[in-house]
Amino acid sequence: MALSRTQIKRDQRRGGSGRSDFTLVVLISILTIIGLVMVSSASVVMSRTVGGDNSVFLTQAVAAMVGLVLLFVFSKIDYRTWAKLSPFLLLASVLLLVGVFLPGVGFSHNGAARWINLGFTSVQPSEPIKLALILFLAAWFEKIGDGVRDLKRGTLPFLFVVGVVAGLIMLQPDMGTTSVIVSTAGIMFILAGASMPHIFSLVGLAIAGVGALIVSAPYRMARLTIFLNPTSDSSGAGYQIQQALVAIGSGGLFGLGFGRSRQKFNYLPEAATDSIFAVVCEEIGLIGAVAIVIVILLFVLRGYKIAKEAPDVFSRLVAAGITTWVAAQSFINILAILGLMPLTGVPLPFISYGGTSLAMLLASCGILLNISKHSEIGGNNANNRLGRWDWRTYLPGTSSRHRVAKVR
Repeated sequence: MALSRTQIKRDQRRGGSGRSDFTLVVLISILTIIGLVMVSSASVVMSRTVGGDNSVFLTQAVAAMVGLVLLFVFSKIDYRTWAKLSPFLLLASVLLLVGVFLPGVGFSHNGAARWINLGFTSVQPSEPIKLALILFLAAWFEKIGDGVRDLKRGTLPFLFVVGVVAGLIMLQPDMGTTSVIVSTAGIMFILAGASMPHIFSLVGLAIAGVGALIVSAPYRMARLTIFLNPTSDSSGAGYQIQQALVAIGSGGLFGLGFGRSRQKFNYLPEAATDSIFAVVCEEIGLIGAVAIVIVILLFVLRGYKIAKEAPDVFSRLVAAGITTWVAAQSFINILAILGLMPLTGVPLPFISYGGTSLAMLLASCGILLNISKHSEIGGNNANNRLGRWDWRTYLPGTSSRHRVAKVR
């Protein structure tokens, strides 16, 4: 459908081409398809336990369809709309987080209260809160401008908002998701131009907080002990990582073949969710696993490129926030399964089983695609002709010294 003159002029003012970034669409499609294929294999035993053959895959496929509809719709909504809605979205998401603790509304699994029962399905409120917080922080940082460097106007309110969200998630408890949210919010805070002394202070506070949380919970201390000495409790706290490493080693270079994982048959805990990367390595080998990691890295690089070339502070921070969310969660999941950091229990974006997670990721990608329509990617604007510009130039709290000279 042809663009109207008004739309064309609007996109030219914003430096955009008016088209969604095709490369990002391809990467999203590849990751979604790989995820559905791997869930269909890794969830064989889980499906028989909860509802019969392929029930888990069918649930994930429905979530993918819902997510793709949200992606299409959100890609058509002007990204500025989310700035106006962000306070209400954050409030609604916080109320959902509170709902997991209400009798008859929330329910627990394996000692964790993370889901709300809707009757026909369940949702995990810690997923929509990720997007809601990104949108809220981006809108707020844009509004206060250089005030982000001020203790009272910037740092303390930021600490309060993120602290409330992180605190509610830790009550579930879910340290992995808390780590992803705090990391994403922290990167956005830095990109918004926050004061370096304040940043270092918050980093120190975060490290102290993590230490206190580990000491306060025996199972977290056990995970840290297992990380430091993987063979210390192979039949107890170290069982999951030991089985994951067995799966990775069994796959070798080319894998055992799709559907031929042995560890998924009640040896590897959470085979379709947290541990799915181990099943990937076992079935399609090191080469297949590396290929998936490369696709994720390309997604991250494309997301940051869209952020760099987006037209305003809000869109830059939203794009950077969504991309950091995917990057941080992927980084934490893969390194934990490889035994390079303690297990935290976060799913691998796009790949792991989890309907709410997949739907929210695809919805967020719809917003990212809409931002790409207004970015410099594919556009014939002055900045493309004059050379490459450091995106920090356009953020509050930065100066013209960040401008990068013309690339010859």
